[in-house]
Amino acid sequence: MNIDSVQFGVFLLLTSLVGLITWLKCRKQGRSTDSNKEYFLAGGNLTWVYVAGSIMLTNISTEQIVGMNGAQSLLVAWWEIAAAAGLIILAKWLIPLYYKYNCTTTTELLEKRYNDKALRATVSILFLLGYLFILLPTVLYTGSLFMKSMFGLDLHVITIAIIFAIVGSIYAIFGGLRAIAVSDTFNGVGLLVMGLLVTFLALYAIDFDLSGIPADRMTLIGSNDSDIPWHTLFTGMIFIQIFYWGTNMVITQRALAAKSVKEAQKGIYAAVVMKLLIPFVVVLPGMIAYKLYGNVGDVAYGTLVGDILPSWLSGVFAAVMAGAVLSTFNSTLNSAAALYVCDIHQKYFNANACVKALSMRVSILFAVIGIALVPVLQNARSIIALLQQLNGLYSMPVLAAFLVAILFGNVKPRAIMISMLMGSGLYAIFTFAWTPLHYIHLMCITLFATMGCSLLLNKVLYGQRAQLRVAGKARADTAVEVV
Repeated sequence: MNIDSVQFGVFLLLTSLVGLITWLKCRKQGRSTDSNKEYFLAGGNLTWVYVAGSIMLTNISTEQIVGMNGAQSLLVAWWEIAAAAGLIILAKWLIPLYYKYNCTTTTELLEKRYNDKALRATVSILFLLGYLFILLPTVLYTGSLFMKSMFGLDLHVITIAIIFAIVGSIYAIFGGLRAIAVSDTFNGVGLLVMGLLVTFLALYAIDFDLSGIPADRMTLIGSNDSDIPWHTLFTGMIFIQIFYWGTNMVITQRALAAKSVKEAQKGIYAAVVMKLLIPFVVVLPGMIAYKLYGNVGDVAYGTLVGDILPSWLSGVFAAVMAGAVLSTFNSTLNSAAALYVCDIHQKYFNANACVKALSMRVSILFAVIGIALVPVLQNARSIIALLQQLNGLYSMPVLAAFLVAILFGNVKPRAIMISMLMGSGLYAIFTFAWTPLHYIHLMCITLFATMGCSLLLNKVLYGQRAQLRVAGKARADTAVEVV
């Protein structure tokens, strides 16, 4: 195994420095007497800077940097552009709701709206399955692939994934969200600066000349057979963003940990500004790599960085990239622990369980299963396309539950739960058996089919007519009367 000593030394120094700073910052903070709030929401004391930094680094990890650059196409920039809209919806409409109901988890909103813990637990289980079988192994695989291609390591991808899992678990288990948010912010600044520097140096390497890249890779108007056909921007794309930014515990947890609604909103709006810079980090380098190396797929970014950065700078970049991997991994572990502890264990098994000890067991279990699933992703044609497609198995049914709970009153929670199972089954058919349209269209169809099924079952099985909530009040909805 041939490792540049300067490169590795800088990487190790900076990674250790971030860990030390995080420990010093967290040691000075006061602690909340509420163990759930302290461990899962950093005591409710995050300022907007840490909210913005943690949101961004939790989102921007190697599944984006490696996967989106691996697409080697301008078209995937739509994921970042549309994300800004999802963040604005979170800040303007959803965050005030979460704070109004004093939510520790996003799913708690469902229980508070319908006074039903089973609905909350059902949605949490869907989230947990998505984290376990989709997000965690994807983060570990793409992070390990990047480190392997950048350092030229002889180690197997699984070995590198195990190292990431061990270090990430330490942050999640012993530091809680407070440590995660602080380390995220420092690594996030470094990642943005270094990412933009990589793009500049890559452009310099080709004399700022993008000619020679095929026209179909340089357009924002996707054809019918592309990863993002243009017409999908008007159907499922916005709902994918609302789910990810507005209901997904891994992201929204950071905003729930702010000092106030206004502090959370400031952090989210700052994240919107940063989000608009991200295509220069996760899209443009992949296109430059196409000009330099051809269609090399998911190794594009690691190869490009390894070629254009001197040893000491590549060590800096490796450190912030490792921070990005650890951020998403340990954030997912902490969010999964929060959902299990708050929504399931304390509700059904032991309300007085030790939060930290229980979270440790959940985190270790999820980390082990995530590692075991890494080999499944090694034959994927496009990591980012696979990730988005599989997310539909739980994202649209879950979003349907949130939208029904927010928009309608007088709906039986059991009708929503049955409909979510139907929605997951419908999308599974679309994905694995019959695919009549692009998966983004099918996600939109799944969402509205699940919502419609909820209202229909509510009328047919329970004899109740849903009421549309308007400005905190409810009025009869004529469309539901027809149902």
